[in-house]
Amino acid sequence: MSPSYLESNSTSHTWPFSAVAELIDNASDPGVTAKNIWIDVVTVREQLCLSFMDNGSGMTPNKLHKMLSFGFTEKGSSKSSHQPIGVYGNGFKSGSMRLGRDALIFTKNGGCQSVGMLSQSFLQAIKAQAVIVPIAPFNQQTKTLVVTEDSEASLRAILKYSLFQSVSELQEQLDSIQGKKGTKILIWNIRRNKDGKPEFDFDTDAEDIRLPEIRSEETQAKWRRDYYKQRRDSNDVPEMEFSLRAYLSILYLKPRIQIVLRQKKVQTKLISKSLSMIENDVYKPQFINERVKITFGFNRKNKEHYGIMMYHKNRLIKAHQKVGCQIKLSGQRSGVGVIGVIECNFLKPAHNKQDFEYTKEYRETSFGETEHFVVQLIANNGFK
Repeated sequence: MSPSYLESNSTSHTWPFSAVAELIDNASDPGVTAKNIWIDVVTVREQLCLSFMDNGSGMTPNKLHKMLSFGFTEKGSSKSSHQPIGVYGNGFKSGSMRLGRDALIFTKNGGCQSVGMLSQSFLQAIKAQAVIVPIAPFNQQTKTLVVTEDSEASLRAILKYSLFQSVSELQEQLDSIQGKKGTKILIWNIRRNKDGKPEFDFDTDAEDIRLPEIRSEETQAKWRRDYYKQRRDSNDVPEMEFSLRAYLSILYLKPRIQIVLRQKKVQTKLISKSLSMIENDVYKPQFINERVKITFGFNRKNKEHYGIMMYHKNRLIKAHQKVGCQIKLSGQRSGVGVIGVIECNFLKPAHNKQDFEYTKEYRETSFGETEHFVVQLIANNGFK
């Protein structure tokens, strides 16, 4: 695999919050089952870093290698009711490299602790022709390096090309993981806009990570900048689009993991519980023998935020998807302010988990049968 693939693979995340969600998904997947994940912004040797730490089961060196490698996944093999969200095994690579050029992974599983590095800067410096992933395993009790064919060379590479220059500094990071098991990810050389400023706004709210009103790479024309700012100022833009805290509050239909963002717990928002004039019904797709619960109600907070919230295996994939009379471009719209919530386990998410694969089944779900159902429900309840 060419090193350039790390960059091209990350571009599937056109929205940076989806890259953050990938790392949270990994912590909550079966086999990891972390109860908590802490997301923070830290400075190491004058480098701004994103930190993700969980109290899951940790990884063996072999599992860490598989996570950092391409073309391998054990996802999809679980038979329990708690199913993994993704099936490609690509989430960590695409997510971490979307947020920054370099990442260190510290993990311990009770018997062994390991440090792995996925780094574009390292690969560029050594003029690598293929992706090389240094992994240094340590005995968790004695804290000594486990000598393997490549562990000593891997440790030298990590100490030379990462933010840490001694084994004791690496051990400090491993010790910062609470308990005997867990994983910590540090991402540095975080992505910046063309103006040199970080893609994320860390300063406006010390308890949040936000997207700036003007993102120079995506909004170069003055009229687009003014339009985006006007929309945000008038509350037309849902807060989840520019506030990580707001997005994480609705990321899961039934949260299994407590998210702590910048040392403050994220309060879960159960969308279906926050609506008024709630109606529950079942939706029967034509292509499967399954009845799916769908909930509709009125958005009490802001009627300009409406549409279908489409989840898959408990995880939000598409938000505010307009259907039926909600998508009229001219004339009088109906259904403004109406929110729908549905768990679409019968559809297949795209690689970036921000959309569904555009299959016949998806088209029927989004714009066929559901459209008819929404129109009828709106009419029956007098929504305008």
